[in-house]
Amino acid sequence: MTQTTPSQSRLAPNLGETTWFWLIKIITGPLLIIFILIHFIVNHFAAEGGLMTYADVLAYYKNPLIPAMEILFLATVVTHALSGLRGIILDLNPARNTLKIIDWILILVGITAVSYGTWLALIIATTGV
Repeated sequence: MTQTTPSQSRLAPNLGETTWFWLIKIITGPLLIIFILIHFIVNHFAAEGGLMTYADVLAYYKNPLIPAMEILFLATVVTHALSGLRGIILDLNPARNTLKIIDWILILVGITAVSYGTWLALIIATTGV
């Protein structure tokens, strides 16, 4: 068993992980907890009787703060999940060129997921479909 020095602390990026990706994981973790608490409180406790039907959800989405909150929640979940997946991939020690390709794939998947979710939330909020 090796001893860790302060510079090898777990509060540092893994080998191959840039500081930016590491900071994203560190920041989105607590944000995720905050957004999930807000989500549960607003959607399940603040809404009178809860959001039991689709019509209830449509009426609730008319408040502009609700789609904004849900979009921020979605962006936080997707960012944290994909940066965590990247961390798992880093444990497999891929080649540098492979990691660059994986990074771009994860970025495109994240942008696509958040864009689609944003579009859907805005469609529901504006048209009620």
